[in-house]
Formats: sequence, C-alpha cells, structure tokens
Amino acid sequence: MKIYNNILETIGNTPMVKLNAIAQDIPGTILAKVEYFNPGNSVKDRMAVKMIEDAEAAGLLKPGGTVIECTSGNTGMGLALACIVKGYKLICTSNDKQSKEKFDVLRALGSEVVVCPTAVAADHPDSYYSVAERLSKEIPNSYWVNQYDNLSNRLAHYEQTGPEIWEQTDGKITHFITGVGTGGTASGVGKYLKEKNPNIKIWGADTYGSVFKVYHETGVFDESEIYPYVTEGIGEDILPANVDFKIIDHFEKVTDKDAAVTTRELALKEGLFLGNSAGSAFQVARQMKDQLTEDDVVVILFHDHGSRYVGKIYNDDWMRDRGFLSAERKYAKDLIAEHKDLPLVTITEKELVSHAVAKMKQFEISQIPVMANGELVGTIDEHDLVQKILGDRSLLDQKISEVMSKALPIVGEGATIEEISAKINKDTPAVLVKMEKGGLHIITKHDLIASIS
Repeated sequence: MKIYNNILETIGNTPMVKLNAIAQDIPGTILAKVEYFNPGNSVKDRMAVKMIEDAEAAGLLKPGGTVIECTSGNTGMGLALACIVKGYKLICTSNDKQSKEKFDVLRALGSEVVVCPTAVAADHPDSYYSVAERLSKEIPNSYWVNQYDNLSNRLAHYEQTGPEIWEQTDGKITHFITGVGTGGTASGVGKYLKEKNPNIKIWGADTYGSVFKVYHETGVFDESEIYPYVTEGIGEDILPANVDFKIIDHFEKVTDKDAAVTTRELALKEGLFLGNSAGSAFQVARQMKDQLTEDDVVVILFHDHGSRYVGKIYNDDWMRDRGFLSAERKYAKDLIAEHKDLPLVTITEKELVSHAVAKMKQFEISQIPVMANGELVGTIDEHDLVQKILGDRSLLDQKISEVMSKALPIVGEGATIEEISAKINKDTPAVLVKMEKGGLHIITKHDLIASIS
C-alpha cells in the first residue's frame, strides 16, 4: 500500500503543464509549474515545512511552542499544516490588503490572525513585520519564522523545486519566471538551475510600488518607488535576505490591472484557476516575448490557487471598482445608468446664491442647471462659485442670475463618450442628456472618469 504518514509528505512533485491557447503568440515552449497541487495550495508549503524542521534541528523551536510569522497568507497556510502535524500553536500577522478568504482559511486551520495596516512603513510599530517581531519577544517559548530573512526559505527551493523543474524539462529549460516576494523561490530555484546551466535566465515578476527592479538595476534603495499596490504575494518595500540579486537576471514590473486580468484569462483559456501573482508571472513572458526564440523552453511558476481570491480578482464588481474591467459604458445612457432614477436637481434664476450652496451640500453635487419659465438659462458650477464667493461673500445674498454661467449643452442619450468628452472643457463642466421618453440628466467630468478602465 502506498500510504503517506501525514499531509506534509504530500508536498512537492507538482505537475508541469504546457500552456497552449494563452501562449500562442509567445515564441518557444511555455510551461507552467503548477504549485497549487501542494496540500496547502501553494508553493509556500515547501519552505514553510523546511523552516520549521530547520528550527527544530537548531533547538529554536521546542515542543508545545508558538510559531509566529508575518505572511500575506500562503506561508501561513503551509505553517498551519506543519503546526497541526507537529503540535505547535500558530500566530500569523498579515496586512489588510490580503483577501478575506486567506484569513478565513488560516483561522479554519487553527491559526490566530492579527491584521495590520498596509499603508505604513516596514519599520513602523504597526507593520505586520514589527508586530510579529514584538509578539515573538512577548510570548514565552515562541519562534518568529521570518520568511524574508530565514535562508531555509530559499534552501527549500534549491533542494526541492529546482531539481524537480530540471528533471521535468530533461534539462532543456532556458528561462525560469516567477514572482518575487520573499525571494526564496526565485533565488533558490535560480541557484540550482544556474549550477546546472549558467546560461539559464531567471526573470522575476515585480509590481509597481515595489523597490526590487530599481534596486536591482541601480543598487539604490529608492523610497519613492514604494507606494500601495493591489497585487498580492509579490514585490516588497524591504530587501529580504532571501533575494539574491546576483541570481536574478531581470526584474519586470507588471501593473495591478494586467496581473488581475491575465490571471482571469489563464482560468478561461487554460482551465488553471490561479492566484493573483500567476497573472504577473505570465505577463512577464508576454512583455518580454521579443527576447524569446522558438527553441526556448520557458517555465513559469504559478504560486497558488484561485480559491483565495474569489472575493477579489474573480469578482466582477471588485474588478470594475478598480478599473480592471471595462464597464462598457459607451453612450450617454450608460454614463447616467447609476443615477437615471434620480430627478435632476435644478434651481431658478430668481433664487439666492445661498440656496445653490445649500443644494450642493445637500445633494453632494458640483453643478446645478438654472431654470427660468421651464427653460434652461444657465449653470451654477462649484469651482466658479467658490472663487466668486471668496472674493465677495455678499454674493450669497444675490440672485442666481447675477453669478450664473452659460447653460450646459444638451446631448441625446445615444451620444458617444467621445462626443460628450469633446463638449466638456474648462468652461463647460458638464453636459445634459435629453432622454427619449422625456426628462433630463447630467453627465459630469466625474462620470467620464468613472467610465475609463
């Protein structure tokens, strides 16, 4: 009987899958190392167990102890499995940009999860790095794994993942592409492969908001490169000890949008239901395809499973809110869809300016059409009104007719976005849409911006 003694023995030996439809325009043979076949559904299972076992061997982790780690989720999953089998308690610190699904799974596996803010510096007391370090000092018999600087991380991939890839490609691999976060996968696999063939190229997927690419190319840690981003699991605002910049030949930045859209494309075209960083890794091959030939064998490592991102990149509303999916708003009727059931707020020319200010506050609007005898005769615009009132506050008690601008242009509900955009400028802040069944609605600059994706 072929029986595993526990779930940890099933880690590794993940399949290599040829990419077909999605890779048609990329030269060479494009292969995917699909790591969600690990029991914790990610590549991080490999190094999680390695770090625990090395800590045990070094006497750093003792029976009944508490394992503490700062994680974007996947390393926590691997550690949770190891802790269940080995009898440790687990506390994971993470940041608030990670998917809810990751936290739910961690808790289901018995982990305590401490959620920390994303938008703080790495050395800030509230960062998930700092909180993990603090807890390890406060809790007796605890061990902070610190996957970023724990070199057992990249050693796991040197000993396991690298040899698997070499054997599965019969040593024909020419390029290895992976997302770079802690750096363990890229550096460990890269070291092994380059020892086998120094001509193999190691390409790392980076993201806008991360320091890796610029540091690799200049040697300068440029803090202006650091800002919040959406893509999970890759990029950093620190330089982990596991990132061997000499091993990685090139870092390629991929936008949040391209990462998310491409991840969904991998599901639709290849049946691979993957996590966010997979789109980044594949996008590197797309963006650098001019450097590939038909003789190349490219292995792209796909880190984790899509089940952890169902509420995010696989959710159409979440994608649209971030401009990652086209809202398909092509005409005036599409731009007013969200407020077409609300009446147009207007004001008469004989009312006071103070009335216009009150209406703008009440309805949270920036333009108000002015009416006289049922006809449009002018417009009150927020920006213009503020400038005038600041110059002369007595205007608040004057009639609208004294301060109004020209009436807004009117378009039909079939007007295109391009036609509408041509009418809006610094002197014309909005347009009105005349509906076929009667009634008017307004389209502002904000509506146009919201339609862009």
